[in-house]
Amino acid sequence: MRLTPDELNARKRRNLFIALGLVAFIVLVFLTTVLRLQQNQADARAALEGPGLVEAEPAAR
Repeated sequence: MRLTPDELNARKRRNLFIALGLVAFIVLVFLTTVLRLQQNQADARAALEGPGLVEAEPAAR
């Protein structure tokens, strides 16, 4: 079965939109992961510097 030129063009266009949608999804997942990692690091840093821990002042000489 041979496709007509119009059908071939439609297939190419459809494949292009599927590829663009897939790339957009991958970028969305990547950005979400990076942002969540940054937030988790900030939360861990804040927990280490929390209100219960007070830095000691240097001893006077």
